[in-house]
Amino acid sequence: MKYGLLIRSGFWFNATSLRDWPLLMCCLSLPAFPLGAFAVEKLAFRNLITDAAATSLHIFLTTAEIVYPVLVILMCDSAVVSGFVLMFIACIVWLKLVSFAHANHDMRKLITSGKKVDDELSAAGVDNLQPPTLGSLIYFMMAPTLCYQPSYPRTTHIRKGWLIRQIILYLIFTGLQGFIIEQYINPIVVNSQHPLKGGLLNAVETVLKLSLPNVYLWLCMFYCFFHLWLNILAEILRFGDREFYKDWWNAKTIDEYWRKWNMPVHKWIVRHVYFPCMRNGISKEVAVFISFFVSAVLHELCVAVPCRILKFWAFLGIMLQIPLIILTSYLKNKFRDTMPMCVLLYYHDVMNRIEKTK
Repeated sequence: MKYGLLIRSGFWFNATSLRDWPLLMCCLSLPAFPLGAFAVEKLAFRNLITDAAATSLHIFLTTAEIVYPVLVILMCDSAVVSGFVLMFIACIVWLKLVSFAHANHDMRKLITSGKKVDDELSAAGVDNLQPPTLGSLIYFMMAPTLCYQPSYPRTTHIRKGWLIRQIILYLIFTGLQGFIIEQYINPIVVNSQHPLKGGLLNAVETVLKLSLPNVYLWLCMFYCFFHLWLNILAEILRFGDREFYKDWWNAKTIDEYWRKWNMPVHKWIVRHVYFPCMRNGISKEVAVFISFFVSAVLHELCVAVPCRILKFWAFLGIMLQIPLIILTSYLKNKFRDTMPMCVLLYYHDVMNRIEKTK
């Protein structure tokens, strides 16, 4: 509480929010693209257009869906948070459109080949290989998943008491995020507008000051979105697959962490990027690089466009995970199950010794 209580109503709503109506209209018009994709699939299943034409139309729709909000944000004097929300939703819709097109393309190929449905596809609900219905598309666009299939496992009923408790927790932790941002992060950023002015030590000090509140903020954001919001959405829709994350906190390598912390995106990357690359004869290393490249581009869009600053920091941050994966895998094989906490303990003791000598 160094700066006193800094929470203000302007954090939640201010006059500039009224200027963001073009972004709201853009967001409300995004469902037009899934409807366009649905029309393309209907034409393709009825053999009114070729597979090549269907693929070209899907490429046009997915490209237009991601370019449209980018142009709206850049042309409007909108708040950064509003732009981020729009780009976040647009990227989710883009991922779903790609999955919808890819999955239906594979089903059309399976119908043409005359092969029988294997157990894996049967479990995914594609026994009859029928064209997509409008109901299945709407459910997919609302469901907490990025991978399309004609049907999903469903629960029998909605647990109303459990749902109310989750909503209350969601509101509490959303408020906690606002408190952390306003009370701890914003003052540090405002008072450190030129972090490199005092040299390297000043920059390191600023980073260290931001590290602790950022960790708490990240944990709250993870808990709010992956544990609360996705489960709330799944409960309302009676969506049965609740594996939104695994025990990423037990990960010993960066590779293991990326495979566990965001399961919807991980499953999408594996299904629509990694495995298709492998099936086309691309090596595992290149397939991993392409997977991280796609992720890096989407991260950069979500950050750079709302900020109107193209510095590629988010892009580089994701791409640099590849050498970190190699490094942490090497260290794991080298040191096996040693305790990283020892490093911190030794550092603490050394710093105490230096302080005493002064």
